[in-house]
Amino acid sequence: MKKRKGYKHLLNYCANLIMILFEMMCFSYVWFVYYNPLMTNKFGERGHWGVIGLYVLLAFFFTQSLGGFHIGYLEASDIFSSHALAIIMSAVVEYFIVVLAVRSYVSVYPLVCMSVIEIIFSIIWTMLVRNLYQKLYPPRRMLVIYGNYPPDDLIAKINSRKDKYNICMSVSYKIGYVKLYTMAKEYEAVVLCDLPAEARNQIMKYCYQESIRTYVTPKISDILLSAADDIHLFDSPLLLLRNEGLTIDQRFFKRIEDIVFSLIGIIISSPIMLIIAICIKLYDGGPVFFKQPRYTRDNEVFMVLKFRSMSVHDADSKITKKDDARVTPVGKVIRAAHVDELPQLFNILKGEMSLVGPRPEWKTVVDKYVEVVPEFALRTKVKAGLTGYAQVYGKYSTTPYDKVRLDIKYIENYSLWLDLKLILLTVKILFKKDKTEGVDEYQSNALRNESADNDKKQV
Repeated sequence: MKKRKGYKHLLNYCANLIMILFEMMCFSYVWFVYYNPLMTNKFGERGHWGVIGLYVLLAFFFTQSLGGFHIGYLEASDIFSSHALAIIMSAVVEYFIVVLAVRSYVSVYPLVCMSVIEIIFSIIWTMLVRNLYQKLYPPRRMLVIYGNYPPDDLIAKINSRKDKYNICMSVSYKIGYVKLYTMAKEYEAVVLCDLPAEARNQIMKYCYQESIRTYVTPKISDILLSAADDIHLFDSPLLLLRNEGLTIDQRFFKRIEDIVFSLIGIIISSPIMLIIAICIKLYDGGPVFFKQPRYTRDNEVFMVLKFRSMSVHDADSKITKKDDARVTPVGKVIRAAHVDELPQLFNILKGEMSLVGPRPEWKTVVDKYVEVVPEFALRTKVKAGLTGYAQVYGKYSTTPYDKVRLDIKYIENYSLWLDLKLILLTVKILFKKDKTEGVDEYQSNALRNESADNDKKQV
């Protein structure tokens, strides 16, 4: 079994290589048969390979960013959507490259047909590889070791991926190290959840010694340490936590990114925003925009802009529910299409928000969260964002503490590349119903649960 596991990455690599080679062959055919004959000044061999190479790079970049190469890791639906979006994005960008090469507008039909063929192939190929992958590598048999409380929510989440994980047993660390070590040897992996520091360290060191795969639910301090700088001034290792959010140069380039993308977004979406504004005004004659105080960097309060999707009276008097009766017919449409937040592009242009960052939560909600989960205030080390790490990797029901951990992970690992990746992934999650911004009754219940269990949620 261990020998087979050593070939996991090789299988994944070969499967992805075949996919990229197929896409390269498809585009090569389209280029030589349809677009190259239209050129007045013909390319030499290097020119042809340059155009084809650009398409391959685009396909690789978009597929990598959207997670399409993780065939043995993500769910099948995620892989399909990642490949489909990557193929479409690559074709769109390549079309403009072809137009520049030919120096004339050309038909999109060949690229459309090519994209359809590539998407169909990606679905069939992914299904074949995943079936082989699951036969060679069945779900890992796992032991969960927890602290004071059984982690029912975590177990439920892990059990939702039966294709990868098989939780066979969960026990408290209080049964003693001898029993835990004996049990750990019987499983392929161990999950450590909310353990006291001393117990966690002991079990982790034992698992390391015995080469037992270990999964750990991180505390916020773990996330901070994971992004720390190594200091090698002498023979004792030191980790440096700067704890200052983004540096001056990071803020500068992030601001340029925000200005460029927000301007492009405003220009492209202005016809859509105009139509939405007219529809809202015609429906009930009320204001087009909805304004609400939200927190951004350093706990500064600003008025976030959204298209008004609810009735005028008592629109901001209480938390929005999932199927809120106050939502107007126009509001249902713009919410379903995820265009109600387009006016926040103006917040970004003004510098009140960023394109990527922790979502700006309602001031009233944040104040309640901080009373129960003080770490929630750590999210304001950077500007609030239109999209963010917690929005991409979280769900509608993500608890406040989990949201903090995801946002801290973004802050401590920030880079322009990460921003670009999250922007692309945001396009992907727009089609998922469980991915949305806001607070619902589930989160309110989760907040009460965290209040009761706060002693196990320590930094």
